[in-house]
Amino acid sequence: MKKQNTESPKIVGQTAATGFQVGVRRTMPITPEQAWAFLTSSEGVKLWLGHVPSLTFSEGEAFTSSDGISGQFRVVKPFRQFRLKWSMKEWEKPSTLQIRLISDKPDRTTIGFHQENLDDMKTREQMKLHWEEVLNEIRQNVSMMESE
Repeated sequence: MKKQNTESPKIVGQTAATGFQVGVRRTMPITPEQAWAFLTSSEGVKLWLGHVPSLTFSEGEAFTSSDGISGQFRVVKPFRQFRLKWSMKEWEKPSTLQIRLISDKPDRTTIGFHQENLDDMKTREQMKLHWEEVLNEIRQNVSMMESE
């Protein structure tokens, strides 16, 4: 007799330990230093954190934006990675957001947003669309930098 699988079906983006997660990445025709410079500029910060007072991007630094996003930097590795607690005001608990800059060629950098500890599938989809839009905005800014 064949044993039936009694486990519930796997839902895209759901993990056993960290709720729902999502990852979005795009490769841009810029160096990691240029990507970092943009992400930490006031224009770049507005895209992924909202309007916040000036930041030093140091581990332990907390922030709250006028857009209702709050969090705290946990890991800051210049030109390579951010890891932070990241939450919207209507969320019950914060998520973990990682931004990675990956480059194996001097003039190309992949910018990746990975977010975990999301409450449900709906929030996962919302954040997937959000990070795709952020990457599209970054790409538009990068294109303008190239044409200057």
